[in-house]
Amino acid sequence: MAAMHRILVTVKEFTGKPLPAVLKAAQLARAYRAQLELFHAIASPLYVDPVLAGNKGLESLEQDMRQKALRRLEAIADRLRAHSIKVSVSAEWDYPPHEAIIRRARAIKADLIVASLHSGRHYVPWLLRLTDWELVRLSSVPVLLVKNPHPYCHPAVLAAIDPTHAHEKPLQLDKEILRTAKALTAALKGTLHAVHAYASFAVAVPPEVITPETLEAIQVDAEHSAQLRFSRALRSTRIARSRQYLLARRPIDAIAEATRKSRSAIVVMGAISRSGYKRLLVGNTAERILDDLACDIMVIKSAKFSTRVRRASRGAQLRFSGPAVALGYSFNYH
Repeated sequence: MAAMHRILVTVKEFTGKPLPAVLKAAQLARAYRAQLELFHAIASPLYVDPVLAGNKGLESLEQDMRQKALRRLEAIADRLRAHSIKVSVSAEWDYPPHEAIIRRARAIKADLIVASLHSGRHYVPWLLRLTDWELVRLSSVPVLLVKNPHPYCHPAVLAAIDPTHAHEKPLQLDKEILRTAKALTAALKGTLHAVHAYASFAVAVPPEVITPETLEAIQVDAEHSAQLRFSRALRSTRIARSRQYLLARRPIDAIAEATRKSRSAIVVMGAISRSGYKRLLVGNTAERILDDLACDIMVIKSAKFSTRVRRASRGAQLRFSGPAVALGYSFNYH
């Protein structure tokens, strides 16, 4: 994703407050000279009486609400157009929100999805079904989750890579992370940093099995091997040694430490989607670290990743009420 041509930014709520995700997406659109689309998924259920509303009445209600959303999006877009940014708007009846966003991004061939991270700490993120987590898990399009409201100003961009390719990580994913982070740094006139976490053989072993001297030698060898792999991965990036962070820590802790040291505004990292028990037990570094970082996070997937989200929109989510429903009649207008 070295180049961006179309950026989709999700507008979750219409308020009078500044929208950090929209403002930062506009910064990126201007830096990349990309087309920006403001998208709102109308996912709230419609509670209707099918006897009183009728098919035409329901369609009119849906259309009225959609037009209201489009007018609000246009008001935001007009402020961006004043800064010579190409902006379009879209509002669709579709649910759940994360699927609607992914479908829209696929429809316009977006290169990036920008969304505001859900507020509050998530204690079991891999069990939740919040829009943010699902976007990270299911989108094949890179996702920028905005956590910090401050605009980008010559930002530090941190690329989190893993040259060991542990946990079934594809070989090309590190290259894509570095390409994306490098292009992002150039577009925003920032500085590029990189972090790699490696295992230092910090397992407790009885003294009679291995001596402290031998353990130290193993750890020195692990650091040396990690440094070779890290340097080889960064060979084409020209990142200064002072902006390279090789840390013998868990990936989550290493990324958090490197973010603090570099004062990064954006962390670019990869994610591997897992499912079932393996996902529940192993989790996902990209998702688990979202709570720990104060900066924005861009999550990208391997080029081979394919989303399971279906292409067809679900339309409006209808909830019927009234005497006819109470008597057991069912209705379907879509």
